[in-house]
Amino acid sequence: MFAYKGELAMPKKKTALTIEERLQQALVPAEEQPYEVPENWVWVRLGEVNKYVSKSVNPISEPDKIFELYSVPSMADDYPEIIAGSDIGSSKQSVCKEDVLLCKINPRINRVWKVSQFTDNELIASSEWIIIRNNHINANYLMYCFQSKYFREFMLSNVSGVGGSLMRAQPKYVQTYPIPLPPLSEQQRIVESIEELFAKLDEAKERLQEVADSFAVRKAAILHKAFTGELTKQWRWENGVRDESWEEKKLSEITENQDSKRIPLSKSQRDNMNRIYDYYGASGIIDKVDDYIFEGKKLLIGEDGANLVTRSKDIAFIADGKYWVNNHAHILDVKDTVLLMYLCNYVNNMDLIPYVTGSAQPKLTQAKMNNIKIFLPTLPEQHEIVRLIDDLLARERAAQQAAEQALASIDLMKKSILARAFRGELGTNKASEASALELLKQVLAEN
Repeated sequence: MFAYKGELAMPKKKTALTIEERLQQALVPAEEQPYEVPENWVWVRLGEVNKYVSKSVNPISEPDKIFELYSVPSMADDYPEIIAGSDIGSSKQSVCKEDVLLCKINPRINRVWKVSQFTDNELIASSEWIIIRNNHINANYLMYCFQSKYFREFMLSNVSGVGGSLMRAQPKYVQTYPIPLPPLSEQQRIVESIEELFAKLDEAKERLQEVADSFAVRKAAILHKAFTGELTKQWRWENGVRDESWEEKKLSEITENQDSKRIPLSKSQRDNMNRIYDYYGASGIIDKVDDYIFEGKKLLIGEDGANLVTRSKDIAFIADGKYWVNNHAHILDVKDTVLLMYLCNYVNNMDLIPYVTGSAQPKLTQAKMNNIKIFLPTLPEQHEIVRLIDDLLARERAAQQAAEQALASIDLMKKSILARAFRGELGTNKASEASALELLKQVLAEN
């Protein structure tokens, strides 16, 4: 429809909302609130309190300028990239100190970061971040809130893409998600309480991680003592055994090579065989080989008590209840003067590199294998050494497993602390304080 005398009809101006109308729009109705919070808290929609206005930055247009870039990968180091514009391949977002960054990529990964401004360079962030800004809400409070279980569930409720790095949280939905808003002073107390509790847990986690990580070191120390005679020094004294009873022997002196006894597999056996690997175990049929396979090691026990010295990772097959050895392993029988388990432990604790030829496909030739040197005590002392090794390593494994279980529980405790924090259950809330409604009105009053 045309206006009279050719003049264009002017659209009506949109009436600005009153503060009460904006308040009504920002507050989350009771039926949509995720859970109950203290009476002086309010539930608000994130977008209504987010004051960030998007501003694009094209670093390539200023190739010599240095930027402080908050990229998604740099979050792992908790430190941004300090990088020249010429090395940044795409447009970024302008950010300010105290902005909270919420990652869109694969929201199953709990990635929330805060802009901290470590340098005097211009602050920019990847476009994969949703940026939240509000000078009246504690940035650390928001950061921890976005890490809590209830909010992560919202982050996963509306995504685009299928699986992994292809999944994206959708900003238009994220802005509608509810957040619990306490009075500003309570926000600060919550942050202080969370950080105090997390610091204690992190200290405990560091100690437990040291216990878990040091298993290999403690195991190596036990085996070193075992095969230098230190572990059984008291035993020798009590049993009248001289230190000089230990002898150095070549492997060929204490074993008999059985390589010539291989029997070719039939076609049906090859079709039905189960392969065993010496690399981190492998099979549900380990019981067919005496319940003992060394993980990632150089010596295995066969069902007939034979030893296998490996040439490469693929070791053997089991078919028809028999132990079949491929061409990548030597078969050895130990003599009566040697305890099988002593020899296995000894060789598995050795550095066999000097005996191995080739680099792309290392091999242990028979001649080299025969010259492997073994430090050998009397047979009774070998039994005692094996007993002590089994006992001590069992204790160390138990300590390692306990540490790993405690580490897992620490992560669960952190999640529990966050859940309680944003329900007002950390004991920090003061019911006498003015309602957060006043804070929300102040936020909404700003343009």
